[in-house]
Amino acid sequence: MSGQIFWNGTALPYRPGETVATALTRAGVLRFGVAPGRQARGIFCGIGQCQGCLVQVGARLTEACLLPCRDGLMVSDAGGPQHG
Repeated sequence: MSGQIFWNGTALPYRPGETVATALTRAGVLRFGVAPGRQARGIFCGIGQCQGCLVQVGARLTEACLLPCRDGLMVSDAGGPQHG
């Protein structure tokens, strides 16, 4: 393992070169929150086009599938309870 990110305050390990979406999925987190239409957020296209994997990093929303992991990164669900 290379380091850890924090998902809703919980430390999760990541491997070198992983995106946040990959690290979350490998840790068993399959739902990244709830979209405005009440559907679950998670990985769909994997290339940033669908924005289904939006997560909160600081004050901004970003695609988890495009965001590289870095040690100590604080990530939270975007717009709803985390169900995964």
